Amino acid sequence: MAQTPSAAADPHIRANERAFLGEVLATEAAAITRFAARLAAGEDAGLYAAVDLFEACKGHVVVSGMGKSGLVGAKISATLSSLGQPSHFVHPAEAVHGDLGSIRPDDVVLLLSWSGETQEVVALASILKMDGIPTVGMSGKAKSSLARACTVHVDLGDITEACPLNLAPTASTTLTIAVGDALALALAQRRDFGKDDFHKHHPGGMLGAGLRPVTEVLRFRVGQNLAAVPDTSTVRDALRAGGEGRRAGAIVLVDAAGRLSGIFTDGDLRRHVNSGGIAALDASIAGVMTRHPTVLTVDSLVRDAVQLVQAKRLDEIPVVDRDGRPVGLVDVQDLIAMRVVKE
Repeated sequence: MAQTPSAAADPHIRANERAFLGEVLATEAAAITRFAARLAAGEDAGLYAAVDLFEACKGHVVVSGMGKSGLVGAKISATLSSLGQPSHFVHPAEAVHGDLGSIRPDDVVLLLSWSGETQEVVALASILKMDGIPTVGMSGKAKSSLARACTVHVDLGDITEACPLNLAPTASTTLTIAVGDALALALAQRRDFGKDDFHKHHPGGMLGAGLRPVTEVLRFRVGQNLAAVPDTSTVRDALRAGGEGRRAGAIVLVDAAGRLSGIFTDGDLRRHVNSGGIAALDASIAGVMTRHPTVLTVDSLVRDAVQLVQAKRLDEIPVVDRDGRPVGLVDVQDLIAMRVVKE
């Protein structure tokens, strides 16, 4: 029995679908572009006042919203927390049924409703207004009930959804997330939130590991288990100076001033011996080492080491101080053990 080809395999249907997918992405991108143009034209849409309230917040920035706005709000709350501003999400319906205790006097509350008329969100805004708790409303309607009830209102403007029926929240949720990101990042910038601060809030996973100073993860250190060998040595003497037992996969060579002048790897040794035999061990290591190797500095981060390993396929990378003297060696196996590099 012959099978009917799927509609998706029809080149005409596929072309139409490709065009539709492009229209969806273009519509969502256009929503952000239009809002950015308003800011560029001097229309702050309440953003500066919102950042002012967040900056003055002594407690949490509590975020609340119903449905899709609630899901967007949870993401905005997570972004604020990751950038140093304590934040948590409260469901608006649950807030008025016993969870108001999770909103404290020192908090600022961000309320999301695209229509600005969501009953539960507007009711929560009204209660908070009576309690004197600062609120930031974010909606697509400048004259909505939410706008009137909040201390500050962020007007996102009229949006045409990417949905052909103009019903499913698509472009509106994309814009709300983007504006939430902008608020969180502007707050972090005002507070001079830097790499060290970010690392403190992301101690685990790839983000945290990548932001650690590379000197914290060195297994091979000069003066402990890694020798800095004079580049006037023979290959044989350099190997002896490297020590016995567990050692690095490379030797670091230094000039008369103690500055890094080269590196000699296990791979270099194999190639050297294969080409010259045992007698090659008595050659000067300066003639066979790799001069001016790629290095990391004491100011480098683990992510810098990862980038070098991935870009240049290096297995060992010397780490030097600000005067060019070697302090250690990064071994790719250590990065693999940290799970920041895959084998």
